[in-house]
Amino acid sequence: MSNKDAQPCCEKFKTMIGGQALIEGIMMRGPEKDAIVIRKGGELTLECTPRKTYPKGSFCSMPFIRGCVNFFDSQVTGVKALMRSADLSADEDTPAENPSKFDLWLENKLGNEGFQKAVIGLAVALGLGLSIGLFFLLPMVVSGFFDKWIHNVLTLNLIEGLIRMTVFIVYMVLVSHMQEMRRVFAYHGAEHKTIRCYEAGMELTVENVRRQTCLHPRCGTSFLLIVMVISILVFSIASSGLLAIFPALEAMRGSFLFRLIMILFKLLLLPLVVSITYEINRFAGRHENRFTKILTAPGMWFQNFTTNEPDDSMIEVAIAAVKAVLPEKEGADRW
Repeated sequence: MSNKDAQPCCEKFKTMIGGQALIEGIMMRGPEKDAIVIRKGGELTLECTPRKTYPKGSFCSMPFIRGCVNFFDSQVTGVKALMRSADLSADEDTPAENPSKFDLWLENKLGNEGFQKAVIGLAVALGLGLSIGLFFLLPMVVSGFFDKWIHNVLTLNLIEGLIRMTVFIVYMVLVSHMQEMRRVFAYHGAEHKTIRCYEAGMELTVENVRRQTCLHPRCGTSFLLIVMVISILVFSIASSGLLAIFPALEAMRGSFLFRLIMILFKLLLLPLVVSITYEINRFAGRHENRFTKILTAPGMWFQNFTTNEPDDSMIEVAIAAVKAVLPEKEGADRW
């Protein structure tokens, strides 16, 4: 039996600590700080930074607001960590590429810090744009061609949702077969195993971590799949309401303008979808019952494509990353 199919030890508590696989390393986020651990030349490099938090009761910590805030913050932090891991893991013997004239001009105008922020902002924008375009805009456009023959809003959104999930699954399966991504997904597996070991209250050793499963119910993969399911429900209810409020839109059905209006309307609803999904994921992360197990089951299954079995050196990286973000007060990281 592979470690991926292994059963985790009895979970004693749920932690809010979570991470992201990087290039030859792992970024781990704790309640107080973030840590990047990279393996280079057999040695571990650790960098820690304070984590930005929002006081309880503040606007950014309010339900259905915190979801979008945390999602955007995680995107920015993830891009920064990826860029930093690329720098730390780069071969010193490989000559650096000369910056382009445009890069030099930007750095001259914005300064080094401003230039870095601009690059990160551009990377986040491109990443979000690609994700929205591939997993939301494309399914919306394709499903829109069915509105000439299908007038039931729920049916149309179900078709759109099926297209969206098919595109997502095919994309992730193809990515999982890329040679460059195999090691990244192995680090992803090391991250999950180490969190499992920590939540079981076991000592964080390579032997204990190796026994754990690569699958974890509070993975970002589960979050993405729930986003797609929730989008079907939200888009269906909101689209029905829009057509009820503006009956003149029915007369435009099948036209380019009708499709454009519906696409823009659904894109505006994406922050709401993310917020609802975050609250559901938060609830599922804090409770253990039949409903939450059913809710997280698709994401758990899909992690078979996004995690690989790590070697001991990868587990050592994950252990170092978790230990680096443990809070000073024991139990402060409970979910």
